[in-house]
Amino acid sequence: MKLTMVGTGYVGLVTGACFADTGNDVLCLDVDHKKIDMLRRGESPIYEPGLSQMLTKNIAAKRIQFTTDKSAAYRHADAIFICVGTPSGEDGSADLQYVLAVAKDIAEELEKIGPTAKSKVIVVKSTVPVGTSHKVRDAIRAHTKIAFHIADNPEFLKEGDAISDFMKPDRVVCGVESEHAGEMLRELYEPFVRQGNPIFIMDVRSAEMVKYASNAMLACKISFINEIANLCERYGADINNVREGMCADRRIGNQFLYPGLGYGGSCFPKDTLAVVGMGKEVGFNCKLNASVHEVNQDQRGHFWQKIEKEFTGGLRGKKLAFWGVAFKPRTDDIRQAPSIALMERAIKAGARVRAFDPVALEHLSREMTSVEIATDMYQCLEGADALVVCTEWSDFRSPDWDRVKNVMSAPLIFDGRNLYRAHSMQEHGFDYVSIGRATVRGAAKSRSSLRE
Repeated sequence: MKLTMVGTGYVGLVTGACFADTGNDVLCLDVDHKKIDMLRRGESPIYEPGLSQMLTKNIAAKRIQFTTDKSAAYRHADAIFICVGTPSGEDGSADLQYVLAVAKDIAEELEKIGPTAKSKVIVVKSTVPVGTSHKVRDAIRAHTKIAFHIADNPEFLKEGDAISDFMKPDRVVCGVESEHAGEMLRELYEPFVRQGNPIFIMDVRSAEMVKYASNAMLACKISFINEIANLCERYGADINNVREGMCADRRIGNQFLYPGLGYGGSCFPKDTLAVVGMGKEVGFNCKLNASVHEVNQDQRGHFWQKIEKEFTGGLRGKKLAFWGVAFKPRTDDIRQAPSIALMERAIKAGARVRAFDPVALEHLSREMTSVEIATDMYQCLEGADALVVCTEWSDFRSPDWDRVKNVMSAPLIFDGRNLYRAHSMQEHGFDYVSIGRATVRGAAKSRSSLRE
């Protein structure tokens, strides 16, 4: 099948590469000439495990190509997937200008092609508020009377595992208005669900809502466990024990119930706010989702208070080392990353900040020029008064603790991801501050003099 991906961001590239890998003829369109030139050389502009190799393989097989030519891209396709960004506005609502601009471009090209061509399926793949696919449909119809089919096909890709998520999806959701669009999408996705996972063909508005409802539920679980962790601290309970006892209930499960610094990235913050915004548009107060977002944002401040509490004399002149910048492991995405919020607070308090991340340092250097970039995880620690762990990269799970202690000025660790066992850190001689658990003291003598 001939497919066009409009937008070569995260969704467009992963979708295009995976469809090409199953034998489809894919053309990716973008207005960014530099990005297209990069892709033509087989270089991925985003970090996603396995994506560069998949692109290289399918470029060589001539199953995926890249262009800035809108006319060629739209004429090429049996199905056009709209994968452009929908950034959040100041009020949290989704900005649809790019989606609707694509709709107008498609309409103009359909008008040029004329009524003799086979009707194309226009698939909204971007995460959009309920009703947007119909806005796209109406925007196209406003500029042409040429027949086409509209559909919505939300993505459920986790950054860091996107290839696996696409190739072996839990489910595929397709919102359609015609039998033709439903059959085309079913044919496209059948190679990915041979293990029996479902393809749901439903109405367009329900498909749009599935995406938001799913992300809002996962965000809710993260904020819930963080709130319980904060409660554990005040009552002397251990969140690890509480979590294990709670998650043994099969009705609850254990996914997305890990205490930490809260969610970040490009999806959960934006989508939670979009749900709140959709509610406002129809006069409905989405109280739960608004609170989920509030709890998430407050979690950074709660953790920062732990840091301030340890440095009773203030942070001015102190050196803080940060392990992890990306909002989660296996990605270079630092959008809405908790690390950024914490580093900004540290710098404002007068601290010197040095950071290391396996893949996200290039983005950090552009985002925060006042942060020192470390060449490796141990160099990051040299002379540090404390280590702040922000991302649960596997690189950080089993460090050489003797080396860590030797290069730091003081054995103090703030673990924002509960990577380590508290009693083990105490045995290694560290003062260890985590989330939802009691702080342990490992030093032989009081360290108050070091902090003041």
